[in-house]
Amino acid sequence: MQPTVRAFAAALASSALVLGATQIASAAPEGQGQPEFKVGSVDWKPCAEVPTVECGFLELPIDYAKPKGEKFQLAVSRRKATDQSKRIGAMVINPGGPGGSGVDFSMYADRYFSKEISDKFDIIGFDPRGVARSAPIKCSAEVLQRQPSDYPKTREEFDELVAFNKELRADCRKVSGAIFDHASTRDVANDIDSIRRALGEKKINYYGVSYGTIMGQHYAEQYGRNIRAMIIDSNMDHSLGTWKFLETEARGAEDVFDEWVKWNDRDASSPFHGQDLRKIWKDLLAKADRGELKDENGRVITAENLGGGVVGMGYGPAWKPFADYVATLVNGAPAPARFAAGETFENPFAGIFCNDYNLRVGSWGEYQALNNMENRVAPNTRGSSLGHGAMMGCVGFPKATNPQRPLNIKHAPKILLTNAKHDPATVYEWAVNAHRQSRDTTVFVTYEGWGHGVYDRSECTLKINDEYLVSLKLPRNGTRCAAVEPPAQQVMSADAKPAPVGPFSVR
Repeated sequence: MQPTVRAFAAALASSALVLGATQIASAAPEGQGQPEFKVGSVDWKPCAEVPTVECGFLELPIDYAKPKGEKFQLAVSRRKATDQSKRIGAMVINPGGPGGSGVDFSMYADRYFSKEISDKFDIIGFDPRGVARSAPIKCSAEVLQRQPSDYPKTREEFDELVAFNKELRADCRKVSGAIFDHASTRDVANDIDSIRRALGEKKINYYGVSYGTIMGQHYAEQYGRNIRAMIIDSNMDHSLGTWKFLETEARGAEDVFDEWVKWNDRDASSPFHGQDLRKIWKDLLAKADRGELKDENGRVITAENLGGGVVGMGYGPAWKPFADYVATLVNGAPAPARFAAGETFENPFAGIFCNDYNLRVGSWGEYQALNNMENRVAPNTRGSSLGHGAMMGCVGFPKATNPQRPLNIKHAPKILLTNAKHDPATVYEWAVNAHRQSRDTTVFVTYEGWGHGVYDRSECTLKINDEYLVSLKLPRNGTRCAAVEPPAQQVMSADAKPAPVGPFSVR
């Protein structure tokens, strides 16, 4: 994230993954839509990667308050319902991030959603502003490669990180242009309604997972009357201040560690089955603190890196691959390098997350207090690599343009809100709190198991999601679906289904 998922965590997470001119609108008070203005058509053409899916661009204003001002091209895609005689409508989807490509998600949506959903819905993907094909936020590789540690040990190192972030932000704004200052999720909600109008749909359906849930939440607040059905899967909580954000993420990371230990105790395939894994891990952390752990390239593996691996493991969850990795460290062998080579240019985190969350640490003393807290809450994972990296990625930035606040959904139909009990990223506490803020408009379903993303974790979750999308039938609020033991060995192949991204998964 801006730096949050360390490379090993990201690697493990990946093992888990129109039409004539129409009227749209610009910024207006919540729930009241937008003043009208013209938007051009999408020139649909077969996508180069998957010709059976259509791709195109929708020209939209960078700043909705200035609809006649500078424009950008929003990348959109359309996978048409395969059974047009039973078509229900259009479903806009987003895989999270920030930085996940909805266009890519839609190309392989038939692997993610059930056949019934692919048959009955036009699945509409889009790359959010600042991401992938939609005026991507970029930064100079030379600057990115000088990034200091997110875990400063001295006041001087903290000040160095603050100075670097300020330099990075200035560089990203210069390279990316005006889109950098207008890439918040509030702006994205306006884009989603622009897509709806361009498609000629009176109402749309929406499925957002991970960071895509903030997009759904904002859309429901601003355009609730334009929703037929909405699923927000694995929820962000856009109301938390810095302390609670960090604390809840740390608690979620420690929970994933505890669940890994439980898996080790019940599964004979673990290399540590029958052994005291907690003691083994404690000793490994001590070695990391002494600088004795290295990968095959000679890079030092820190205790924070190990904690990030726990969080990444939890996405699948990839219990056994992580246990096998830890076994190589315990046995003294150099671990496989988890850092990808090459230059990095795209960096949407800085323009998106830091405008959505006002997680600002004002001093070295405040940082120490926060870091001490996350280590107390999650001693086995040293806090959460996700929460910590998100916070430190925005240190030194000005105030967010779309800061945290409680949900205020008034005009939307009932929304299905789902979360796994043991989610390493969008922790269960976030979903509980998001539902508390929207209890009149959300129906909360808990998956009692593990991983990031709920849609088809079990027959129970799949049935609930599909019945709601197709017939608008909702379960009783508070419904719980039993956990299903995941495969011990998560395998990624060319035929594997796409996985949710993030949250805040790249720096």
